[in-house]
Amino acid sequence: MPRLKAEQGDITRASVDIIVNAANSSLLGGGGVDGAIHRAAGPGLLAECRKIGGCPTGEARITGAHNLPHRHVIHTVGPIWRGGGSGEAELLANCYRNTLQLAFDYACNSIAFPAISTGVYGYPKEDAAEIAVATVREFVLEQEIDMPVLFCCFDAETRAIYNSLLSRD
Repeated sequence: MPRLKAEQGDITRASVDIIVNAANSSLLGGGGVDGAIHRAAGPGLLAECRKIGGCPTGEARITGAHNLPHRHVIHTVGPIWRGGGSGEAELLANCYRNTLQLAFDYACNSIAFPAISTGVYGYPKEDAAEIAVATVREFVLEQEIDMPVLFCCFDAETRAIYNSLLSRD
């Protein structure tokens, strides 16, 4: 069974190999998790992201962690919530799949995800968490990966949603 758990806290301080940034398509920093990761990583992250040249929604890009205590940061761009009829669910699932594939390709030992798209992008927290947990479980089981996955939640409400989903089997 996959080793998935949810905790409330600062993703930049998570005790994992790789952290995931809920980035915007420019990869040049922003608010929320994205801003916190860029501030903690320092100017080297911004310089590296400039060289990448952006990232389309649903895809993922990997960089060094710079001043962060991790091996890498994987940046993924979640969908903006438009009511659910614009392919948001598939794009969000792709964020998790593509991120996990990069982590797998880079021999990741553990990873922490934020609640992608649930901040300023407006994705309903419950729906986003269901997609996150289902997609991560499916990927980890299909690839037969025994890697701890942390859902790093900004607040107690989000942590409770994830814990409820993770307690189901």
